[in-house]
Amino acid sequence: MPRLYGFDDQSRQRLRDDEVDPLRQMVSRALVDESTSNQEIAVWANGEGYRGTLGGEWKDASVGRLFRNPAIAGLRYEDGELVDAGHPGVITREEFEALQAREQSRKTADAEPPYDYVLTDGACTCGRCSNALQGARSNAGTPGYRCRPKDKQGRGGCGEVRIDAELLENHVGEYVVAELLKPGIRDQILKAQAAVREQAKQINREVEDLVARRTEAGTLYGQRQISGDSFVAADREITASLKTARSRLRYAEQMANFSLGNAKDLVRWWNTAPTASKKAIAVLLLDHVEVFPASARGVRTVEPGRVVLHWRKLSSLSGS
Repeated sequence: MPRLYGFDDQSRQRLRDDEVDPLRQMVSRALVDESTSNQEIAVWANGEGYRGTLGGEWKDASVGRLFRNPAIAGLRYEDGELVDAGHPGVITREEFEALQAREQSRKTADAEPPYDYVLTDGACTCGRCSNALQGARSNAGTPGYRCRPKDKQGRGGCGEVRIDAELLENHVGEYVVAELLKPGIRDQILKAQAAVREQAKQINREVEDLVARRTEAGTLYGQRQISGDSFVAADREITASLKTARSRLRYAEQMANFSLGNAKDLVRWWNTAPTASKKAIAVLLLDHVEVFPASARGVRTVEPGRVVLHWRKLSSLSGS
């Protein structure tokens, strides 16, 4: 069986550097414009000189198979639900879910197009229980953020917080733009990004060390030098640490790899910038955004105290 595109080995423990960016570009093209077909993406990829893992040209079907594989987001299906697969992903969970929504919308004419959320991956949290808010549409199909209630396995939060995505993102955007207008903030951002790049290197080394430790544990178990229970416990702990480290690495890469350019009109920049750029600058400036329940059902404004912005200290970041 050929390896999966974007990964360097069959176990999918290492990303293949020269395939990561092409895959992300293919996914971005699919999500930016829902009308773009897999065939058009294949034509673009072939025109750029990108080839599949066996050296063949991309086809409509091969692009579709790649987009349907949860492993590209570091996930797998378990009992019909997406769970962490214990290996790195080229794209985020939200991007993969958006790909699946795109796939479904191509089958049903009235399906809503995928929404490109800015404040996912832990960027905003529930003010009641501190659980990370996730992107979710309302019953009317409106994109929003919600605290998912606990499932049968006890995963999730209180389920008490919901907020319209556009309302929250516009509110945060106003404050982010105001922060960018402060004197000297761009110089601080450049210094902070340099520090974050160094942090990303360190986190990469942590990930490599954890992968090596998991391999070593597997070897010891195979040689019967440790018990099955010891191996399972070690593997569970290492997998949890890997998930945390890879999440930190993804944030660091987002924070380090963007540019505001020379935009004079920051409001216009925010309104037209790609979601990845908005997310990167938001994550760099904000530690997280805390969202509390509205005073009553159906409130369509950001009431005082409902959204709390926790700012990072860029000087501390750049000096660390």
